Amino acid sequence: MASSSIPLLTSVFTTIILTCLNPSITARASSAGTCYNSIISFGDSLADTGNLLRLDRLSSSSSSSSSSNTPPHFFLPPYGETFFHHPTGRCSDGRLVIDFIAESLGFPLIRPYFAGKDIRGRSDFIKGSNFAVIGATAIDDSVFRERGIHNPFTNVSLGTQLGWFKEMLASFCKESSDCKELLESSLVLMGEIGGNDYNHALFQGLKIKEVESFVPLVVQTISSAIQELIDLGAETLVVPGNLPIGCSSSYLTYFQSSNKHDYDMETGCIKWLNEFAKYHNKLLLTEINRIRELNPHALIVYADYYNAAMTLYRSPQKYGFKAGALKACCGAGGPYNYNASAPCGYPPATSCDDPSLYVAWDGLHLTEAAYRFIARRLLQGPYSGLRINRFCPPASTNFRSSA
Repeated sequence: MASSSIPLLTSVFTTIILTCLNPSITARASSAGTCYNSIISFGDSLADTGNLLRLDRLSSSSSSSSSSNTPPHFFLPPYGETFFHHPTGRCSDGRLVIDFIAESLGFPLIRPYFAGKDIRGRSDFIKGSNFAVIGATAIDDSVFRERGIHNPFTNVSLGTQLGWFKEMLASFCKESSDCKELLESSLVLMGEIGGNDYNHALFQGLKIKEVESFVPLVVQTISSAIQELIDLGAETLVVPGNLPIGCSSSYLTYFQSSNKHDYDMETGCIKWLNEFAKYHNKLLLTEINRIRELNPHALIVYADYYNAAMTLYRSPQKYGFKAGALKACCGAGGPYNYNASAPCGYPPATSCDDPSLYVAWDGLHLTEAAYRFIARRLLQGPYSGLRINRFCPPASTNFRSSA
């Protein structure tokens, strides 16, 4: 399939212009041997490092409901087996993109907000905090309930996460200038967020045309959050686009078709689903460019998750992965090793012997190896408008050497 080369070039040139017009960004990034004092993250399951796990435990401890006996499957082995050797609340066999970004910039892994949030000190907070939650949407959950769409995991939206962030910020900043200074020196990761606004709807039977009508509102919600963070003092923000959902094992299973024209002959991905993802990304990038014009002092980086992932789907063996990149490592059989009735973590689903050879982990999420690949492409180019560590010598080389 054709790549989104024009929007990517637009992002590159816009960022170069912004950097040249704003020498303070370059100076701050290259001074004192550090680029950022803190990493702040929002998002969904692509970025959650344990918030939903802790929210679930809090809910279970305060409820006698039998639902506490059947935890979500991503809280169970084999999740986390590759790096942590136990489930951490991450939707992968190991680390996520946010983990690799943190390691590359010399940070410890960014703690989830609900990891002892009531006892955390200022020194801990300013290193970073992650507000992402599995299943989170950009749009408020009430909008979906009105349409009869059920979120099976959480009612957390991007607005909810911003509320948590502002509460924590207020508790540690004596004056507004303190908060502004903290945000000015922070790298803000805006997701990925928005994917679940479409996932929940599509998997519950809504037609693609109706789901397309959500996109402008989803993008506007993300845009408003970016502007709010800039108004609070944020100056460096990374905004990921959507992944190619037509290559997802879950979507390939759910929308399996006998019409060969539905599929990309090169990758086997479903074309119309990938076109939808590109539509979201196009609107998002247009909105990012609008915000850039309104805030010339801010550096807003578009992270092209779509094309970074498509590189793997087109040529998995070139980068050390198995052929057949659409098949999940952990699942219960079928052409894509995905069965919604038997998710990874519950029998009869089983995990592959070597997740590092797979792109897809559980049908919806990717393996640590795939996330490492995407992170490297974002950090070192070419799939971000500005390589995130362009002015920061990477502190970690823990990437797949062939990538």
